[in-house]
Amino acid sequence: MLDICRGGFRLERCVLMTIADDVHVCCMNSKLFAGLDDTALKNVLELAHVRHFAPKANITLKGHQPDHLFLMRRGRTRCYILTESGSEIVVLWAVPGTVLGLVSLLQNPPAYMVNATTVTECEFLTWNHRTIRTLAHAYPQLTQNSFRLALHYLGRYMKRHASIMTETAESRLAQTLLLLANEAGQVKPSGIAIDITNEQLSSLADISFFTAARILSKWEQDRKLCKERGRVILLAPESLMVA
Repeated sequence: MLDICRGGFRLERCVLMTIADDVHVCCMNSKLFAGLDDTALKNVLELAHVRHFAPKANITLKGHQPDHLFLMRRGRTRCYILTESGSEIVVLWAVPGTVLGLVSLLQNPPAYMVNATTVTECEFLTWNHRTIRTLAHAYPQLTQNSFRLALHYLGRYMKRHASIMTETAESRLAQTLLLLANEAGQVKPSGIAIDITNEQLSSLADISFFTAARILSKWEQDRKLCKERGRVILLAPESLMVA
């Protein structure tokens, strides 16, 4: 019995070490923590909390006061705004490694600008406002990295806006699918699976739902992809590069 208990203890300790290593790798790969040495990363991790969210849970709400910074470890989250007519415009499809709530690094942060709602079960590393501010003071590189991340997001939005003026609907939809395949796709025997609805996909591509449905139907007939409920499977991603 004692041996079994000791074996169980060793197994539990091994699992905990694996989780800790996984969290450490997540931070090392995050652009937010680029340039921090191992000691700094260790201090950052010691102050982090792991939080789990069910699908359709609100992470941030537009207009609410920022109180946490979130680093996604697992899952998918959509960030969006609502128009006056109630239409949803998806501005970001958050995947592991995405940082939400960058404004919490500011001393007096403005309200959240977008809603963020989980699409699947998600796991985040989180730091409250006071903690992330303390870390930013101790490690100024955090503030620089957050500014670079903000510029990265701004650059993506500028490119997206320019494509509305210069690209066709087919081209925008193809580029969106390829980006999602690279960032959030799951490699399956049949192709690259992307868990997303037609409504969400059309919003990300800045085209109407009906236009997206028509183009997807055409590509399905051409065997470039196949559609399932809430999922697109790219059968021949290279064919979309010339769309």
